[in-house]
Amino acid sequence: LPRLSPTPSHRPTIANTMRQPMNDRFVAGTVLTLAALRTAAAFALPYGEASSPFALRGGGALDATVEGTSTSTDAGSYLSDVPLGPPDAILGIAENFKKCDDPSKVNVCVGAYRDSDGKPWVLPSVREAERRMLDDPTSNKEYAAIAGDMSYVNLALRFAYGRDVPMENVAGVQSLSGTGACRIGGEFFARFLPEGTAIYIPTPTWGNHFKIFEEAGLATRTYRYYSRETNGLDYEGLMEDLGEAPEGSVILLHACAHNPTGCDPTLDQWKAISDLIKDRGHRVFFDSAYQGFASGDAEADAAALRLFVSEGHNVALAQSFAKNFGLYGERCGTFSVVTNSPDERERVMSQLKLIIRPMYSNPPVHGSSIVRTVLSDEDLTAQYYDECKSMARRIGSMRSLLVQKLAEAGSKHDWSHVSEQIGMFAFTGMDADMCDRLTNEYYIFLTRDGRISLAGLNDGNVEYVAGAIHAVTDGKSITSSD
Repeated sequence: LPRLSPTPSHRPTIANTMRQPMNDRFVAGTVLTLAALRTAAAFALPYGEASSPFALRGGGALDATVEGTSTSTDAGSYLSDVPLGPPDAILGIAENFKKCDDPSKVNVCVGAYRDSDGKPWVLPSVREAERRMLDDPTSNKEYAAIAGDMSYVNLALRFAYGRDVPMENVAGVQSLSGTGACRIGGEFFARFLPEGTAIYIPTPTWGNHFKIFEEAGLATRTYRYYSRETNGLDYEGLMEDLGEAPEGSVILLHACAHNPTGCDPTLDQWKAISDLIKDRGHRVFFDSAYQGFASGDAEADAAALRLFVSEGHNVALAQSFAKNFGLYGERCGTFSVVTNSPDERERVMSQLKLIIRPMYSNPPVHGSSIVRTVLSDEDLTAQYYDECKSMARRIGSMRSLLVQKLAEAGSKHDWSHVSEQIGMFAFTGMDADMCDRLTNEYYIFLTRDGRISLAGLNDGNVEYVAGAIHAVTDGKSITSSD
């Protein structure tokens, strides 16, 4: 691992920009804030230098007019040219749901757990952890370290990797949930892998993956994962695509409860995937958002990750506690890399901190304190594991009940693929037109790929949803082979 400066060469910074002639900076389109200009004038240029367009006048105030540029009034007009961005594919649907006033509306879009009454549920173990934190006279609101609360990080990594991994070889930092972890990982790979290395992402996948890695500077490619012909895992296509990917590519894998399909490889298939990746010299990047929530068994849900580590892969891991702890708004996760030695770990840690510092400096502490409090106490940990089982049981019961109600509604389709999937979502096989009809005619809000969040179902709405699905799918195909 080479030692690089904290800023990639392809990204302009204030310091790099100040080395360019002034007019070149504006021609290049670099935008400097007034505060940055004052700082640059104070520290980069001699005070009062007449030849400088940044010369300070009037006791140090920055002159409002910069040579070769428009006035501050004109400069503000660029905002009129800013285009309206598209709504987020998932969060935008949730906003539309809130605006809908039809009493029959159902939200099966956003991946957040709901209780049997359709209400958000805070885990009792989380409530108890917060109570203890509030009563702790030593608790405070000080900044966390750049890498976060390392007591939390170590407990979180034990939760993921188990007790057989030497933690002195694991470089881990706190992250802003799974999105932040993926971004840190993308930045790290973009800096230290050969230029042009691509990350291979399953199709379909969580909608944010492509944008995260592309914004980090990685090229993105896809590999087959799901078969519309069988509504199941496309194992043969997956193996073929990974085998043909250029040697040394990064392979993104969902650790459990694949989003959106709910289709996971068997343990034997995971073993074959591991062998192929090792033969091709690929790098492994696991995204783990559902450990404990997928099956109700946190140890079982970590089986694929732990298999790859045991087989010698230098695994990178994005870990989130949004779903499995219900800490959606706390933005609580980790990013980690399994290295080969304590020396490698130290060097990787140094670079992860250099990535984090200019990005968000240090993470929030409330969510990590909750997880630390739960996982550091045997009784709370046992209670939390029971709550995971409870959430998984309710999701599983809604999965079975949806299939049952579809049959009772008169559907002739084979919905067994829904029964066989795992995790929060059911990947139904419905196409975009069917999904649009569900939203426009029945006020059932879902993504246009046919994904349904089972957490949005309950005893009071599952029959209505099943009837609507039957209405839009009756006599039509839900697989490409129909």
